[in-house]
Amino acid sequence: MTYSEIIVFRLKKLCEQKGISINKLATLSGMTQSTLDNIMKGNTKNPKLKTLHKLAMGLNMTVSELLDFPEMNETLFDDE
Repeated sequence: MTYSEIIVFRLKKLCEQKGISINKLATLSGMTQSTLDNIMKGNTKNPKLKTLHKLAMGLNMTVSELLDFPEMNETLFDDE
């Protein structure tokens, strides 16, 4: 998996666990739907820390919690 694929995987899983849609996540995160769509479609390969922070806040967690999961911690990433 690529870095962007792992981020998308994590966001989908968290939304599923919290019972919210991706659209709702955009609203909760205070970001435009198009920004989140670009991440989810893989058009944004490397979301900025500011974007990850907004997403984490929308999910009521820290950036550390957002990025601390096995797929992220066990993968070695090549440059995309």
